[in-house]
Amino acid sequence: MLALRLARCSCSHTRRIAFRLYSSANTIPPLPPPSDWKTAFPINNTTRRERAVVNNPATARLVARSFLSEAQSDNGGKIVIEAFPGPGALSRALLELPPSQVRKLIILEDDKQFLDALKPLEAADPRVTIVPMSGHSWDTYSYLEEHGLLEGLQPQPWEGPSPNLHFVAHLPVSMKGEQLLAQLFRCIPERSWLFQHGRVPLSLLMTEYVWQRLTAPPRNARRCKLAVIAEATADIRQAVDPGVFVPYSSHFHPTPSSHSSHKVAQRRVGQPMHALTAIPYAEQVIQRGDTDKWDFCLRRLFVLKNTPLKDALNSLAPGATSLLKDLQSTQVPLKERVSPTRTPRSMTLADWTLLLRAFNNWPFRPEDLMISDAFKDEET
Repeated sequence: MLALRLARCSCSHTRRIAFRLYSSANTIPPLPPPSDWKTAFPINNTTRRERAVVNNPATARLVARSFLSEAQSDNGGKIVIEAFPGPGALSRALLELPPSQVRKLIILEDDKQFLDALKPLEAADPRVTIVPMSGHSWDTYSYLEEHGLLEGLQPQPWEGPSPNLHFVAHLPVSMKGEQLLAQLFRCIPERSWLFQHGRVPLSLLMTEYVWQRLTAPPRNARRCKLAVIAEATADIRQAVDPGVFVPYSSHFHPTPSSHSSHKVAQRRVGQPMHALTAIPYAEQVIQRGDTDKWDFCLRRLFVLKNTPLKDALNSLAPGATSLLKDLQSTQVPLKERVSPTRTPRSMTLADWTLLLRAFNNWPFRPEDLMISDAFKDEET
């Protein structure tokens, strides 16, 4: 299985799902109609301007059912952790699913304006717990553990099925949002964060720009460190046809101001949106304990993404060009050897795996890999 993954090209998948319809719970407090959101939830600070959230109830239901389409009904339903929900259109759609799919909904939100719209859910449905903390902070997830909010969680061995835990989020449209995404995928091979409980699925809403960076194949202009780590660690599939989200203004809040540029900036709301689910692979390319080495090599070499390896390798450390002999060794099958003229951007996952094996065995590799803190600004 692992050999097949290393050999294949990165590609996107669209999951086709037959939905079973469920009736809405009458007790769920409704939100204002989408046409009133601009007034009800004004965007009067930078943080809210970066929070693209679903506001169309029908779209929210489609996304909720897509994200939880494979939830098992024989284990009491899933514990869903939802981060960055905004006022909670998706939260309400998740609560329309039966307890056999959603056993518990833990909502992480630290914006007071949005909390005011979310708190009524706690009174309306015993499955809901509102945690007024940010989904950006690792301390938030420690809080969930320490306060017993994950009671009923059924951990699974890594090679087993996914546990009854599911992480759902609207990814903020900002550099911090991209950094969070990179950190989540870096946690997979180390089996840290929620992955200490098993291969927890991630279901995320994100902009097309981030989707392209996450899934870019070799030689693509968007190919980056994030794309390589993601390809190595999880099976990533589109949960909803992105055409469903067009036009943006019919499905999401906030909308770009009328006087803004027609050309939407890469890290601003208003871009086409994507919904995905990522399920960690049982067999990992990146071995536990090696993530920092992968991060170091990828980060250093993608700075020189269009430079041939024979000229770029010394950015790892003086003398690193000696690694070329391992990439061209006669012990490596001819078709798997990495050409010294290949650039970091054009390298496949198999190429990176061979390079990291050589780096790991290199007696002169740096001891200090200078890995930055979790949410410190860095190129993803």
